[in-house]
Amino acid sequence: MSQKNFCGRTRREFMWQGGAGFGSVALASMLDEDGFFGKTASAAGAIPSHVKKPHFPAKATSVIFLFMYGGPSHIDTFDYKPNMIGMDGKTVDIDTFGRGGHKKGGRIVEPRWKFKQYGQCGKWVSDLFPHLGKQVDDIAFLHSMTADSPIHGSAMLMMNSGRILSGSPTMGSWMNYGLGSENKNLPGYVVMLDSTGGPISGAKNWTSGYMPANYQGTVLNSQGPPILDLNRPAGMSEPIQRELLDSLKKANQEHMIGRGDRSELAARISSYELAYNMQTHAPEAVDFATESKETQELYGVNKPQTEEFGRKCLLARRLVERGVRFIQIYSGGNHNDTNWDAHGNLEFNHNKHAGRTDQPIAGLIKDLKQRGMLDSTLIVWGGEFGRQPTAEYAKGTGRDHNAYGFTMWMAGGGIKGGTSYGETDELGSAAVENPLHVKNLHATALHQMGLDPNRLSYFYGSLDQKLVGVEHVDPIHEIIS
Repeated sequence: MSQKNFCGRTRREFMWQGGAGFGSVALASMLDEDGFFGKTASAAGAIPSHVKKPHFPAKATSVIFLFMYGGPSHIDTFDYKPNMIGMDGKTVDIDTFGRGGHKKGGRIVEPRWKFKQYGQCGKWVSDLFPHLGKQVDDIAFLHSMTADSPIHGSAMLMMNSGRILSGSPTMGSWMNYGLGSENKNLPGYVVMLDSTGGPISGAKNWTSGYMPANYQGTVLNSQGPPILDLNRPAGMSEPIQRELLDSLKKANQEHMIGRGDRSELAARISSYELAYNMQTHAPEAVDFATESKETQELYGVNKPQTEEFGRKCLLARRLVERGVRFIQIYSGGNHNDTNWDAHGNLEFNHNKHAGRTDQPIAGLIKDLKQRGMLDSTLIVWGGEFGRQPTAEYAKGTGRDHNAYGFTMWMAGGGIKGGTSYGETDELGSAAVENPLHVKNLHATALHQMGLDPNRLSYFYGSLDQKLVGVEHVDPIHEIIS
């Protein structure tokens, strides 16, 4: 009998190829479980509802990103430049690039606030931040940050997603994708906006991009209804809502839905169930009735100037206690002096925004520390870029954008406090020692959460996409304890 069957193949070839094929599927599954393929998404529609294991033991379990929208001036806050004193109005020949385009030279605007030393580390901090100055021994300052764009929209997208173009998942999405959520009753990724409005580009700054929608940030209010449109529609009782949700879950489990539609349905079910649970638990999270008077005063909730940002910082601590993975709080919204974008009157602008945020942020650090939570909570502070040492206009103290060198800082979550890393030149115009990119900041945050930044990936567009991009990026090991 001829063995040439099965489309021209011998039985032996068929058995070998078929066996190897099925075996390779099992092998691939086992290798994936062992981490051989990294954190690729084997199924783009997979919706994990459980906590995932990190790549290695994590120092932090939550991140609070304090985003100073508009770009605070590093040389007026934490990057002390004593050589600038007495140079006010002098013309210098330096290259600048900001909203006004490329320029050669300009009129120096020396720092408008005095600096003093704080803490055992002796860190110089401006008078804009007297409360934060007392917390410097818990903070690592990054003085040599750089970014790819001096324009708000693209710079904010880079700071949030690692790309200057829209459409990519943001850092909070990556962390929830990589680690899962510890709380099924609240979003794993929460965003709190300024009362003056959202930042430029809006929801692109907390999007899940090409990942499922349940990884995107949820806007949460610290006063009033915690989440807009969360209440049940008129005529929809809780039992009816629960019954509908259970029916959807049953249909999905019993394969009554077409295979091609099931991943999308799973995402919707996950979103519906979270919304159902939030109707009960979100109002409790924003209720400060159980917080002592002393705690609320620590955050400045009792003062008109600091009440708004103080409530957000206090709520951030409560969300961390409830297992929320990533929280982002915006200081400033809309345009011009409603955020840190000090193109005109630098003193008016920075006095306003530092005055609203200094005490609440210092209170957050102090409160987390005294509750034993700072070690497991990573705090990130900064804007999308810094500001130039020269004036933007012929008159006034306003500074243009500066992506060549600026300051951010990190605290808690295994970060070595009382340290400063990197330097800008004597005028603060550009990073000159140990320059850092936004990608290094992202890599450090992922690393502290137990995620390998060069391994965490999501398969999309025929590529293993990563927050830090395709090239190897190192965390900032010098600030890691």
